[in-house]
Amino acid sequence: MSDWHVDVLGPEFEARPLPQPDDAVATLVRHVASTTAPADRPAVLYVHGYADYFFHPHVAEAFAERGYPFYAVDLRTYGRSLREGDDPNFVPDIAVHARDLDAAVDAIRAEGHERVVVLAHSMGGLVSALWAHTRPGRIEALVLNSPFLDLNEPWFHRVVTTRLMYAIAPVAPRVPLGRMGGAYGLALHQQWNYDLSWKPTSGFPVRAAWFHSLRRAQARAARGLDIRCPVLVCASDRSTSGKYTHDELLTTDSVLSVRHILDGAPRLGPSVDIEVIHGGAHDLALSPSPAREKYLSTTLDWLDAHV
Repeated sequence: MSDWHVDVLGPEFEARPLPQPDDAVATLVRHVASTTAPADRPAVLYVHGYADYFFHPHVAEAFAERGYPFYAVDLRTYGRSLREGDDPNFVPDIAVHARDLDAAVDAIRAEGHERVVVLAHSMGGLVSALWAHTRPGRIEALVLNSPFLDLNEPWFHRVVTTRLMYAIAPVAPRVPLGRMGGAYGLALHQQWNYDLSWKPTSGFPVRAAWFHSLRRAQARAARGLDIRCPVLVCASDRSTSGKYTHDELLTTDSVLSVRHILDGAPRLGPSVDIEVIHGGAHDLALSPSPAREKYLSTTLDWLDAHV
């Protein structure tokens, strides 16, 4: 298509906008070498997390080596999709990201790839799980990298603050509640090159309506979903705090609770496999070696077996 252009990651990648009927824009990225070659395997669509965007060329290359056409989407108000006037990483209801996923899958199919697999991280994992639940038959498989199935906070914030948001969000949807701890982001940026204007070390302000919709989505997942395609959930083996600097920020999940992930995974559908990656970071694809390679090989071997 004529609206593909060279991406910020360089000539091996191209990007194109995905305009939405509500005037929002998502952005589709493709790995040129894998998506233009004939392939009988399903295409892979990568979905990023909160305070995030796609900057993982090594992931695209790993999938390309196994013959999987590789795409990624930057959701509306994230990364490449940020537009003037946007509150970065803010939507009043994260359910609207289902439209971004629909548009991305439609665009991939228009490229000649009838079958699609979704590979999603953290918040993107929660959004993609709910999306797959409501669209049976839309994708071949779902791989979740440290999905954001619950809030990694004490009981007071998980219960009392959540109920408070039910009252605040409708009248003050954009009121900021705070930011993420910056220790994990700082440690990550010391190891990986990405744009701090799109992914600041402490993220962007968490706003009331977004938080309210996140907690509603997590509550829905906790009640149980019925994702009909095979699901793989990957998580680190341990959690630590990301609110202060320590030596294990990138060898443990220092953002989410591994216990929450492992407890919530079986509720996603009838066919869920779980893999624990020892020494993995919150974003398992950005873990130090050998955890990073273990995560990628585990995911690819699972896809080879299931699709």
